[in-house]
Amino acid sequence: MSNKTAKTNAVRILDSHKIPYELREYEVDEEHIDALHVADSLGVNPEGIFKTLVLKGNVEPIIIAVIPANTHLDMKKFAKISGNKNCEMLPLKDLLNVTGYIRGGCSPIGMKKQFPTYIEELAILQDQICISAGKRGLQIILNAEDLGILINAKFEDITQFDL
Repeated sequence: MSNKTAKTNAVRILDSHKIPYELREYEVDEEHIDALHVADSLGVNPEGIFKTLVLKGNVEPIIIAVIPANTHLDMKKFAKISGNKNCEMLPLKDLLNVTGYIRGGCSPIGMKKQFPTYIEELAILQDQICISAGKRGLQIILNAEDLGILINAKFEDITQFDL
């Protein structure tokens, strides 16, 4: 991490819990802030970059999904696993107010509240995964199980792969 990089809330939380991690910076391209672009920028396989999705359920008002960049959330599976009949993406205009984060910089660590969180179970098969550090241009590499324990997440089969 360079000296000019300010610690984000997510990084401070990891430090306070003494969870090992590595920070990786990348050049932000405002036109391409998706997880696949981040993977390309960092030279990391897309299955190692996990994006944080914020959804609304009909039972649970806010639910979080953390999934690999090369997959899509399976909305039917996710609704059922999260105890909802259906769910939909939180409108982008509400993201900052609900989570404290903006699109392209939404971390599952350090949201305004601890929401029910589900991580794609494939994360467990990897030594480490890469998630947003809470701002565009900065990623955290850490052990998926450490992340799950920290944010009280459940590991579930919630994705479908791109064809």
